[in-house]
Amino acid sequence: MAEWLLYRYSGPNITSPPLRPKTAEAKQWDLATTDALGRTISASSTSAAAPGIMDVTRGSISSTSTTHSAREDPNVSSEPFLLRHGRRYLRSVGYYPLPCDLPELHRQNLQTLLATAVFGRALGSTPSPQNPPKRVLELACGSGYWSAVCHEYLAGLGHEDVSFTGLDIVPLAGDLQRQGIDWKFVQHDLRKLPLPFDDDEFDIVVMKDMSMVIPLGAPSQRILDEAVRILKSGGTFEIWETDHIIRSILPHPPPPPGMDPEEYACALQTGTFLISPITPFTEVQNKYLQDSNSWIQEALDRRKLSPTPCARISQMLLQETETLYDVGNRRVAIPLGELRWEREAAGEKIVPKKSTSDTGKLKKGSAGLDSTTLTEEQAALRYTALLIVIQLVESLEPLLKEVSGKNQEEWQRWWGWMMQNLLEQKGASSGECLEVGVWWCKKV
Repeated sequence: MAEWLLYRYSGPNITSPPLRPKTAEAKQWDLATTDALGRTISASSTSAAAPGIMDVTRGSISSTSTTHSAREDPNVSSEPFLLRHGRRYLRSVGYYPLPCDLPELHRQNLQTLLATAVFGRALGSTPSPQNPPKRVLELACGSGYWSAVCHEYLAGLGHEDVSFTGLDIVPLAGDLQRQGIDWKFVQHDLRKLPLPFDDDEFDIVVMKDMSMVIPLGAPSQRILDEAVRILKSGGTFEIWETDHIIRSILPHPPPPPGMDPEEYACALQTGTFLISPITPFTEVQNKYLQDSNSWIQEALDRRKLSPTPCARISQMLLQETETLYDVGNRRVAIPLGELRWEREAAGEKIVPKKSTSDTGKLKKGSAGLDSTTLTEEQAALRYTALLIVIQLVESLEPLLKEVSGKNQEEWQRWWGWMMQNLLEQKGASSGECLEVGVWWCKKV
């Protein structure tokens, strides 16, 4: 968790953005020189080395660690990107709604960092000390950041002899071998099956944040079947996902029945909430998140992508009774800020019963009522979740403008109001949460 300190906002102003991971050198990837807001990406902000694990995507793509599938589309290789709406997109995957540029990769890395922080680990399953994993595959690996985090996690458990393979349609990941990781990148289009791997080749296969990569229905089933094919018998298959629709958790949710004590302790430490079938949710309360929810829902429905993937993964895995068993999951709700009822509950505990005049004095100047109920670590986690939500809306801007019917001027006005509400007025204080989950199972 030491690297989390890199992301804490500095000073008492919670609206100050935290530091963001330096994911790669802009020149190396031939990315645009400005971000989505038109700000120039300076050389210092894109090429400076971040300490330790955060330096996972620096360095050139090494020819010794990169392979190309024989079924690779030559058009993807020669000119994989196109510039649209001031952002860089994949040329050959029309339904994929997200840009493929530095700001979006920053967001995805933050999302990976947040998920592994709230779970306290880089794997949902627990590796066997007697039979540790030797080969790990990350599908749609992007920057390769999860593989780097998982390498550090497994090394901390004493499993250092582990090789990692990342597969994606374009080579965005840097040469992780420079970080001391046994790493190989395979360039391949997931739509072209079978995947370029042998049967029973990997001990762990991970699909992370692929709900916007693979459409619902037959395509997702084919990818699942392929993941099982290349997994060893007894190997572990994991899915990590984040819902794109925001809900509000109701006050004082009960702990899940039969909860794991370690998971509950981790939730208490991080200021998050474990999700179970009895966790009470309602529709999001913030009006701007209501807007973005409805637009994201419609935009993804048009592309046959799931806006709430966390709701369907357990059922998808449980129905594979002939090939998968021992299905488990862990879902967590991360509030987007300090919740009103948390502060009220803390105030009731802190403020003793006093006379009316004394109570009035406390309301005006009491540090007990004005101080936050969260630790610095918890506040940083929640603020990062809020940033991820805002940056997703930013990355989906062209699609959301289209479904909302707003022109550029109307969109900029709405965007400004949303930013002011969420960042300055603490508008996400009524239970609004980002929901993340990890599911794991074993191959028969």
